[in-house]
Amino acid sequence: MAVGEDVDPLRQAAETMRAVRERCVWTQRIAHRDLVPYLIEEAHEVIEAVEAGSRDDLREELGDLLWQVLFHAAIAAQDPDAPFDIDDVARGLTEKMVRRHPHVFADAVATTPEEVLVHWHAAKAAEKRQRRSVLDGVPRGMPALALAHKLLGRARSVVATARAAEHASAPASESELGDALLTLVAHAHRNGWDAERALRERLRMLEDEVRAAEA
Repeated sequence: MAVGEDVDPLRQAAETMRAVRERCVWTQRIAHRDLVPYLIEEAHEVIEAVEAGSRDDLREELGDLLWQVLFHAAIAAQDPDAPFDIDDVARGLTEKMVRRHPHVFADAVATTPEEVLVHWHAAKAAEKRQRRSVLDGVPRGMPALALAHKLLGRARSVVATARAAEHASAPASESELGDALLTLVAHAHRNGWDAERALRERLRMLEDEVRAAEA
């Protein structure tokens, strides 16, 4: 496939993925679940490029992450029961972002970042009316530390335990927080404990507390 300057680069990338899916015997065998490890790896490589890489690194890693999105969409397009393609993905994304930015695309007013978040959360709440808990929609496959950050943010409006956990022996800076986390992990290692598992088990307890309070 020739790369032409007069062709939409995103459309060309999607067509490249479609051709690879149709003609590459390895790619033809890949399902959504098979791609999960690659998706996680590519996301972490983007993070590394943001935090420690060059602009060229970031551009390349964003492209690799985009390839994963195109790959999933190409697989989905061949589903016999509920197919969708990259155009459907893009269309749904555009519609959602327009809804969540009424201060940009409608008559709502937001002059501060805080007001923007009010509109964002209101639009998101309207979209997710079927959810019964503030914890619904949080992906449990996140790393435990990231999951803890997300769950505490959701839970603090429901249970006091979450607020207490946020302030217990609180470090005074992000650097001190890093030191405290490293100290705790080292302590876990010395005692033969699994720090990741310990945090996940505590998060399950937090979830139980939140859902009990909501009930």
